[in-house]
Amino acid sequence: MAEPGGTVRDPEAVSRFVEHFAAQLVEAGLPRMPARVFVALLASDDGVLTSAELSERLRISPAAVSGAVRYMARQRMVSREREPGSRRERYRVHGEQWYEALTNREAVIRRWEGALRDGIASLGRDTPAGRRLAETLAFFEFMEKELEAMMERWHGHRQKLFGGAGEDPGAAPGL
Repeated sequence: MAEPGGTVRDPEAVSRFVEHFAAQLVEAGLPRMPARVFVALLASDDGVLTSAELSERLRISPAAVSGAVRYMARQRMVSREREPGSRRERYRVHGEQWYEALTNREAVIRRWEGALRDGIASLGRDTPAGRRLAETLAFFEFMEKELEAMMERWHGHRQKLFGGAGEDPGAAPGL
């Protein structure tokens, strides 16, 4: 398998990696097809592949690619873009995909916090169920604050490891 820029890889080794890491993501709760497409994008040098390239590499239908990309775009794990001079779309994984995915989870946590506040008001703070909900709410509020601070630290750490923001975030590190 040749990557853009002439890099030659053992397609079986790449396939084993894609399937192995995708299985780890599935165990963590990501649906199987989005996990496979996501890892295939991660494993490509440019972090960009077309539907046809993903179909060929993963031996799946274009419809399966489309569904997986739709799911991952909602999770902010990939973006869609038009191939220059073509009507074909290509899909890109960014260097900050984990940050984006966690940021999306942060919005979900805020919605859960709102629902928990409503539940506490409905059940009564002094009831056993209300206390459980209050503890759950306190946990999510704590995690939200810690996640925000951790993301700030990550940006500094990333800058030290991989350089300036003007560089291609999908590019290989200059270590």
